[in-house]
Amino acid sequence: MHNDDLMVVQRTVFAGPNSRVNPGMYVDADIAAVRTERTEVRMDAGVTLSTNTYFGRFAASYWQRYSAITEVRLEFDHEVADDAILRFEVHASDASGRDRPVEIIEITGTGRVCLDLAVRRFVDGGAIWFDATAIGGGARLANVTWSAPRPERVRPISVVICTHNRPSEATATALALASEDVVHNKIAAVYLVDQGTDRVDSHADFERIKAALGDKLHYLTQPNLGGAGGFNRGLFELTRGGVCDTDVLLMDDDILAEPESLLRLSTFAASTVEPMLVGSQMLLLSETYRVHMTSEWDRLGRYKAGMKGAYSRNGINALEKQQEIRVDAGYNAWWSCLIPAEAAVSLGLSLPMFFQWDDVEYGIRARRQGFGTVTLPNSGVWHADFHLKDYDDWSRYFSWRNAFIVAALHGRVDPREAVTVSLREIGRQISCMEYGLAATFILALRDFLVGPSVLADGGQGKLAELAELRSHYPETKVRPAAEVGREIRSPIVARPPEPQKGKLDRVLLKRAVKQSVGRVIPGPVSMAKLDATWWHVALFSWVVVTDGSQTGVRVRRRDADTLRRLTRELAEVCWELYRRGPEVASQWRDAAPALSSRENWQRLFDGD
Repeated sequence: MHNDDLMVVQRTVFAGPNSRVNPGMYVDADIAAVRTERTEVRMDAGVTLSTNTYFGRFAASYWQRYSAITEVRLEFDHEVADDAILRFEVHASDASGRDRPVEIIEITGTGRVCLDLAVRRFVDGGAIWFDATAIGGGARLANVTWSAPRPERVRPISVVICTHNRPSEATATALALASEDVVHNKIAAVYLVDQGTDRVDSHADFERIKAALGDKLHYLTQPNLGGAGGFNRGLFELTRGGVCDTDVLLMDDDILAEPESLLRLSTFAASTVEPMLVGSQMLLLSETYRVHMTSEWDRLGRYKAGMKGAYSRNGINALEKQQEIRVDAGYNAWWSCLIPAEAAVSLGLSLPMFFQWDDVEYGIRARRQGFGTVTLPNSGVWHADFHLKDYDDWSRYFSWRNAFIVAALHGRVDPREAVTVSLREIGRQISCMEYGLAATFILALRDFLVGPSVLADGGQGKLAELAELRSHYPETKVRPAAEVGREIRSPIVARPPEPQKGKLDRVLLKRAVKQSVGRVIPGPVSMAKLDATWWHVALFSWVVVTDGSQTGVRVRRRDADTLRRLTRELAEVCWELYRRGPEVASQWRDAAPALSSRENWQRLFDGD
C-alpha cells in the first residue's frame, strides 16, 4: 500500500476527552507507571500496556464484512531509552474471543514503524489491537494511526445538534467537535438547532463556539418540535434542491462526545461497499466504562423498540469484556448517527412525531430502501442514563402512540394482537396503581385512532394537554423521601420470586380482579425501585415506591373509582382499536408522504 493512496481511518488515543472517563476505556496498564496524553503514552521500564480496550481496538470484523479492504496499515512513532527494547505485539481475536498473535517485533532507538496487517479472518467477529512492553528502560509511543485504502466516496460531515433548554450541554458538545484538528477538518458545517427558551446564544461560552467553528456554525432557532423537529431542520437545510454534498451526523445535546468516534463513523461510512447508516454505541454517563447496548432492533408486532438482536448484549462492562461477535442492527438511535448523503436525499425527512420512534421509523425506512445500519463498536458516546429516568413519565405518550404509527406504516396493525398487547400493558399499569401512566397510554391510543391530523402541530400542543391530564393523578408526582417518611410509616418489603413467564397473563388477571374488589394487602409499605414490579405492587393498596431517578418517591394508593373509570376507558379504546385499527393504519400510510414532506416541515418551522 502506498501512503498517497491511504486514509487514516482510526487513531489510537490513550486518554479520554474528559477526566471523568475511566482511563481503562483507552489503555489497560498500571496507571501509576504510564503517563498518557491524547495521542501519546510514556511508559516506565518494565511496564506492559495493552490497547485491547473499548477505544483501543480496530473493529476488524465490521471492516471485513462491510468494506472491501483486505489490509490495514498500523503506524506509530517511537522513542526508546538507550540500551532498552520496546517489545511490540499485534494481536487479533475471533468471534469467540480467542487471542492469536499477528506480529511481534522488538524496537530500539527513535523512529517510525509501519506494519501492514491482513483483514481476512474476521467475518463472524474479532478485532485487532497491540500490546507494548518497555524492557530495560522507558519508552514513548505517539501518533498511532490505522490507515486503509482511500475510497472513492470520501465526503465531509455536517453535524446537526438538537437542543432544548440545555445550553451548557449543547455548548460542550459543539466545542468538543472543534477540539481536535483531525476531526474539525472533516466537518463542513455544524447546525445547532435551538428549540428552547433558555437559549444557547445567551450562554457565556457561545462566543467560544463561534470562534472555534467560524463560518461552519449555523445557529438556528425555531418552535419546540421535539427531537424530530430539531434533527429534521438540519436535514431540511442540507437537502435543499434535492442534493446533499455531505454526510449528515445527528447528535443529541446531552452527550459527552468522544471526537475520535466522529472520525471513525466518517471513515467507516466512506468505506462501506454500499452506503449505510453508521451509528455510535451508547455508553453510560454515570458508569463511563459500561456499554448500554451493542445494537438495537424494533419489534413492531409488540410495539417495542430497543430490542436486542441475535448476540447483542446490554450493559457490557468494557473493562472486563469486549464485543467480539459481530452483531447486526435494525436502526441506530439519534444520540449519534451518521446518515450518508445518498440516504439523506433518498429517504427525505422523518414524520413530525415530536420525539420517540422517529429514529426507529427512519431506520426501518432506510433498510427497506436498501440502506442498512451498522452500530459500530469502538465508536461510542456517553449519554445520560436511561435507567435513571422513571418509566412513569409524560414522554411515554409519544413512545406508545408513535409505536402504533410506525407499526401502521411498516408492519401491520393486527386487531387481535394490538388489543392483546394494549390490555396487557395498560392493565398492568392499572393493577399496580399507576393510574396517570395508564391514562397517558389510553390517550396515546385514542390519538392514534384520531389519525394523521393529530400530528398537525408537530406535537407542541400535546405537552400542555399531558401536563393537565397527569396533574390529576397524585402518584405521577415525585415527592421528597424525608417528607413522605414523616407522613407515612411504612416498612420496606422485598420482591418475591417472579411468576413463570407462561403464567404472567393469569397472574395479571388475578391481580386485576383482586384490585377491583379490594382484596389486597392494606398498606402502607415501601418498595425500592427494583422491587416495584407490577405483579408485586398490585398485591397492596398503598405503596411508597422509589422514583427511578432516585431523587424521591411516588405514593401509589388504590382508588376504586379511578380504577373502574380507567378500566372502562381501556375497554372502550381497545374495542375501537379492534374495530377500526386496520382502517386507521391505512389512513396513516396514505398520509405519510404529506406528513414528511418539505412543505409540511416548512410550515412547522415557520410556527404555523
